[in-house]
Amino acid sequence: MTICMRCYVSGKVQGVFFRASTRFEAEQLDISGYARNLSDGRVEVLACGEPEAVEQLRSWLARGPSGARVDGVACEPVPLQELSGFSVD
Repeated sequence: MTICMRCYVSGKVQGVFFRASTRFEAEQLDISGYARNLSDGRVEVLACGEPEAVEQLRSWLARGPSGARVDGVACEPVPLQELSGFSVD
């Protein structure tokens, strides 16, 4: 079974390799989707994959890479999307 979840990560998450690190983690978990900066300073992450893998990525988003400071992660399930790979926009 595959699920998709959209998460919004707030804090010091831009300019600290958050998106690139998220792509690395997602690829290790065989998750497709994307990570992109938003104009309000948050990072939006779409993650599609096995439920356990998506939950692992969600947990990682709450910590982020060493240079980040995550203040919050808000996630919501979204309709299944057919994506290939994980991109950084």
